[in-house]
Amino acid sequence: MTTANPGDDSTAPNDPPNSPPRRPWWKKWLSGPAALAYAVAVVGAGAGAVMTPLGDHVLKSLFDEPTCPGDGAACDGKNPQNQGCAEDAGTFKPTAGNPALLQIRYSEDCEAVWAKIEQGNPGDQVTVSVTGGRTRTAEIAYSHDQFTHMVTVPDGEFQVTACAVPKPGGKSTFERYCVHATEATAWR
Repeated sequence: MTTANPGDDSTAPNDPPNSPPRRPWWKKWLSGPAALAYAVAVVGAGAGAVMTPLGDHVLKSLFDEPTCPGDGAACDGKNPQNQGCAEDAGTFKPTAGNPALLQIRYSEDCEAVWAKIEQGNPGDQVTVSVTGGRTRTAEIAYSHDQFTHMVTVPDGEFQVTACAVPKPGGKSTFERYCVHATEATAWR
């Protein structure tokens, strides 16, 4: 008496004698022109995803190494989320006269600030500027929100201004406006 081996690719009992062994289904799908078509589809999808604004954002975030907490100068111009600065940051977001929900974020550990717009439209911009320091601007590429990269603040006293700037002829109905904060602001 013989027993069948489950991994055996030999002919099945219903196959005629001396017939060649059957190929597994996956070998048919991954050979010749089909394999080439799958490879082109995968490479095309990957390239398409990387070439979108979201893909660009993901690639930049993957290669932006956390290095700056504790050194504001090292944080300047970097993404606050990738640097771990957003975790301990306080937020100033006025409740009145703030149609785009503009906010200023401040990380004492990173010695930096940045601005975020939450209810804008593609093409709208958000800026953050530290008195006596730098200015950073970011534009909404998709969705309704965007944040700037960080600007270093001096140890001690500082003044910061964030502005929401609608795209000329865009969908947003608010006019350009700014909010101001200092180190003494009630950061929440």
